[in-house]
Formats: sequence, structure tokens, C-alpha cells
Amino acid sequence: MSYRADANGGKVVAIRADASLEIGTGHIMRCLTLARALREAGAECHFLCREHPGNLIDLIQADGFVVHRLPLVGYDNAGQLSPLNERPISEAVKEAQPHRSNGMTEHSHWLGAHWQADAGLCKSILEGLAPDWLIVDHYALDACWEKTVLSKGARLVVIDDLADRSHIADILLNQNLGRREADYLNLVPDNCQLLIGPRYALLRSEFSAWRETSLKRRNTPRLQHLLITLGGVDQDNVTGRVLEVLSQCCFTDEMQITVVMGATAPWLNDVRVKALRMPWPTEVAVNIDDMARRMAEADLAIGAAGSTSWERCCLGLPTVMVALAENQISIAHHLDKARAAIYVGSTAMPTWARQLGQAMEMIITEPTRLEAMTEHAAYLTEGLGVKTLVEYLLNDG
Repeated sequence: MSYRADANGGKVVAIRADASLEIGTGHIMRCLTLARALREAGAECHFLCREHPGNLIDLIQADGFVVHRLPLVGYDNAGQLSPLNERPISEAVKEAQPHRSNGMTEHSHWLGAHWQADAGLCKSILEGLAPDWLIVDHYALDACWEKTVLSKGARLVVIDDLADRSHIADILLNQNLGRREADYLNLVPDNCQLLIGPRYALLRSEFSAWRETSLKRRNTPRLQHLLITLGGVDQDNVTGRVLEVLSQCCFTDEMQITVVMGATAPWLNDVRVKALRMPWPTEVAVNIDDMARRMAEADLAIGAAGSTSWERCCLGLPTVMVALAENQISIAHHLDKARAAIYVGSTAMPTWARQLGQAMEMIITEPTRLEAMTEHAAYLTEGLGVKTLVEYLLNDG
């Protein structure tokens, strides 16, 4: 079956990414940002997403994109992922496996199916789409999967953060501070175009649009509006613990607090109850579409070291940062070292809440620290990564 409908000559782009309670929302949100820009430039974008608990398929469809749903598969009695079907592994799949790799990655459990089963379904969909570009943003997928699904004539973009597995990418983008091209030595083909660092961060256009206004208002540091953004899911209710810490801080009466969460956050109601008990006005905003404005109007953020780090940097928003997952720790350390944020630790460690309280008291007594963080954060990215990548894709790299 052919899904392709590009009689006007526009590029067709397929995107393989997931969201879930464990994965979070960041991979889908940055791909959605890219898809919007591609659509605006005349491309036709399709998403391939698994129906994980906490998925964002409805959100993607509400934005006008076609989503090809991949069913969630459970585990068998031996604790192994169950294949979607009982067909034997094809010779093509076996040949796709590169030396010293069997398609399993550190995050294979994120996929919700065996990679071969996922590849089989995706290959069938992609044959119908015949995309010009396939974009993959998924820690559970590597060169084995890519070789299996990539059709003749299609080119591959990989969006990555980890540099821990091989790819056959034509373009690889890693937007994280501290990463170098050398990190991908022997992981990608020699002719792969590497886009490395925060200058390539995939931010919505409103962040670059708000940049000048945001930076200008920070010429006089103050601490009257605090923004809390700890991911769209926050499965462990870190937001609730943050509010408990803040309730003991010595803010002025002018303080206002805004908490941003996703509608699928399992602790949303708990956070709303805590917000009502805060000593200062505390808004809980859900599924917002004006994050750039909210960041531009905030004086300080408490945030996770995920993809929103680069949104805050673009706007020069000072941040007290926590790592919600192991893959965020390196980002947090590099931002702290660059003096673009204050890192108070991983939430897996028992000391992070105490260190958060200490960091807040330090900023209250030394507000000039905000000005220094703004300067160093704003230097890292201007928010033009999407524009750069779209130009690569639509001009054939």
C-alpha cells in the first residue's frame, strides 16, 4: 500500500520516535518541532510511534500529522520481549547485523517490542511511504534496525544524545554541550555529516523570536518570578518535592511561581494540591503552547537537564538544574562547568533536595549570579538549529 501523496514534488519525511512514561516526552517534542518546520517548507511528514502508556500520538495527530501506530507488545514468561509475530528472522535481518552488534542497546527495553519485530512493521510502512528522508530519534535503535528498514533511495538522519551505538546515518545531530565529533569515531560512516553542539539544538522558532526581549529584560537581575519545568511526565514527582523545598525558602512577597507539566503526568493532581498550599501564588500550567514567552518572563528556572536546557539557554534564563535520568548527568555537569546553570545533583541521589535549597538561598542573597548565568547560557545557542537542519534536508544535504 502506498501512502505517498507528494504530487507537488515536496519531500516526504518519515520520523521514528516514541514518548512514554519512562522515555518522557522530549524525543517526540523535538521531532514535532522539526516536522512543523519541514511542513512549513513544503515537506510531508509521517510519524511512526508505538502505543506506549504516556504516548503523545493524539497530540501529534492534533497538529495535523499522520501517525502510523505500532502496537505495544508485552513480555513473555521468561521476561523477554515478545516478538509481534512468530515468523522466522529473515536473511535480510541477519545480514543487517554489523560486526559485534546484535541490534540490542542499553535502552532496548524502551522499544516495547523486539527490535526485529519493530523493524518488520516499520519496513512495511516505509515501503508504502517511500520517504526521501527517515529521521530516527530513539535510544533503542541502532545500525541493525536502520539497515533493515532503510529503503533504496532513502537517506537517514539520526538524532542522538548518547554516542553509545553504531548508525548508518547520512546526517547525525547531537545538540548537547560537551559532545565532539570524535565521540562518533567508528560509530558512523566516514561521509556522515555531523552536527554537534547546542548551536544545532532543535528549538521552535518562537525561542529565537523571544531571544532579544528576554536578554534585554535581564540587564537588571531580580528574583520575582520562578519557573519550574521538570519534563512533561515527571514520573517520580520531582516537581512535588521541589515545591516542598521552595516552601521553606525566604522569597519576598512579590514572588510568583509557575509550574509547567504535561497532561499525562501521573502526579499532576498531587502537584496542584501542593501548589495551593504554597506561601506565594503558584500556577500549574498544563500542555502549554507558549513556553518561550513564559521562559522570557521568568527570572529563574528550576529545570531538568533535558532538551529544554537549550530553550533556556537561547533565552538566557538562569537555571538551577537537576538530572532526572542518567543520560542527563553529563549535560548538567557541562552546563554547570560553563557557568550557564547551577547543577544540584541527580534525583537518584538523596542529597539533591538539600543542595537545591542551598542553591536557592545563595541566589536569594547574591542575585548577581543570575546575570552571570544569563551571559554564559545565551552564548551557547541562538536557537537556529531547526533552520539549519531543514536546509540540509530540503537541499539534499
